[in-house]
Amino acid sequence: MSKHAFYTEAQTYLAAMDPQWAAHIEAVGPCLHQPKPTRDPYQALVRAIAYQQLHAKAGDAILGRFLALYPGCGFPSPEQVLATTPEQLRGCGFSASKLATIQGIAKARVEGRVPDYQQASVLEDEALVERLINLRGVGRWTVEMLLIYTLERMDILPADDFGVREGYRRLQGLETQPTRRQMIDLGKRWSPYRTVAAWYLWRVPAKRV
Repeated sequence: MSKHAFYTEAQTYLAAMDPQWAAHIEAVGPCLHQPKPTRDPYQALVRAIAYQQLHAKAGDAILGRFLALYPGCGFPSPEQVLATTPEQLRGCGFSASKLATIQGIAKARVEGRVPDYQQASVLEDEALVERLINLRGVGRWTVEMLLIYTLERMDILPADDFGVREGYRRLQGLETQPTRRQMIDLGKRWSPYRTVAAWYLWRVPAKRV
């Protein structure tokens, strides 16, 4: 099945959930989710850490300074990162914690603990989560972003994600956000289209109650 056909099927399925889903999907229009399958998992993890707990603009600035340390290449190799002084990396705007995490990811890639794209592509979702959350500073959300945007997995619901939980709250007019456990239970109905569901929940307008 083509990606377009899958998205169309997912939209139809989710719109049948209730009138709120139907109205929201009609308002947003077709799903335009765009994974980045050309990125190595190592690169995807470093990018995710750079943006962790930051607004997109701040993350863009830090990542831009980081990439500027390595002119002439699209993204630095793990070896290049490990050869960069902590002072240079801190100068990009990374906190001490993020710096340690990025260096740890680079070291783990060199040692083979972070798989390359081909290796990661044959691992089950939960197997990859369990493997990577053992790395310092890498939580489930970070691995879920890797699954969604690099490995193109279509049935991932990041239940800890603020935007997903807040989007659902607004969509249904709830007073409080669902808990992580409630979000997981709710998401079972959206399988096998949970990635598309998350994409739409990230786009629920703030004007909803």
